[in-house]
Amino acid sequence: MKITRLKTWQVPPRWLFLKIETDEGVYGWGEPVIEGRAATVQAAVHELEDYLIGQDPRRIEHLWNTLYRAGFYRGGPILMSAIAGIDQALWDLKGRDLGVPVYQLLGGRVRDRMRMYAWTGGDKPQDVGAGARALVEKGFTAFKMNGTAEMAMVDSYTKVDEAVARVAEAREAVGMDIGIGIDFHGRVHRPMAKILLKELEPYRPMFVEEPVLPEHLPSLKHIAGGLSYPLATGERLHTRYQFRDLLADGMIDIIQPDLSHCGGISEGMKIAALASCHDVALAPHCPLGPLTLAASLHLDAVSHNAFIQEQSMGIHYNKGNDVLDYLVDKTALTITDGYLDIPEGPGLGVEIDEAFVEERSKVGHRWRNPVWTHEDGSIAEW
Repeated sequence: MKITRLKTWQVPPRWLFLKIETDEGVYGWGEPVIEGRAATVQAAVHELEDYLIGQDPRRIEHLWNTLYRAGFYRGGPILMSAIAGIDQALWDLKGRDLGVPVYQLLGGRVRDRMRMYAWTGGDKPQDVGAGARALVEKGFTAFKMNGTAEMAMVDSYTKVDEAVARVAEAREAVGMDIGIGIDFHGRVHRPMAKILLKELEPYRPMFVEEPVLPEHLPSLKHIAGGLSYPLATGERLHTRYQFRDLLADGMIDIIQPDLSHCGGISEGMKIAALASCHDVALAPHCPLGPLTLAASLHLDAVSHNAFIQEQSMGIHYNKGNDVLDYLVDKTALTITDGYLDIPEGPGLGVEIDEAFVEERSKVGHRWRNPVWTHEDGSIAEW
């Protein structure tokens, strides 16, 4: 069996789909994308196809190493996201060829279903209490919210009080048994993070995510010691080597690799195993489409330290189309009582409606994250 073609489509709301085809008619789907840089990742995928056309798609580890090591310059969000989508598609293809779900190829599942969480409150959090109650009524036992809008490097205690009040509102709305993830989104710098992290303790977060920007993670040892709840990060880390260095510091309790950004299922497996050596939990990042979600579920299925899975159904970014719109069988990713069964179909276990993808690719997208500024006109972290 030989790879004959790589096809890509940019589709709403902000995704990129990839299909790898072979001379035997077997194919696989993946999702290589960086939010806001889909066209750049698309170009990288087609640059990498020179290493793939004519090759046996079943040699996944060999092809992964070729894509990663054959380039003198490696790593980073663009190249690792391109490799990630290719890797997803190769695992999907191999599972389809053998007629088994990907998790069977990875050693078999350790769980039957995965606990899920949803988003509420939007980019600049508001109405979090009502949104939280609505999610709980749908059966979710956990949700995530942005902790704050833009926050200056040294800001007012009013901003801190407002952020804490929103979390208090959410906690009051759902009670103490529901998990609340609070995403700082890298918006909170060290001087304010040391204050806000402590102020949130009475509300018992399930975790606080990206308490500081990835480039400032070493500061956690100075600002987060003694906290009584878990800290999470990892969506903007792209290789096992970055996670190795993160885990060595011992300050992070939950890692959140994104299987469309960190090299795919192959690298995600290594990252998850590395985390388990440090007794650190796994909660894959996934504000993306159906293929990233399906890939994440197969990693969750075989990773004993996986405890919860993000998903983006109904998220505020999904304008024009949502996760299930691109599936032939939408029941493959149905969330019931806050859980999603591990997909049992061959490959990733989801079938993409290629005709609908073609149609929506004519609309495409040019999604960009908002550009925020502080009161003085300087750029704020989004």
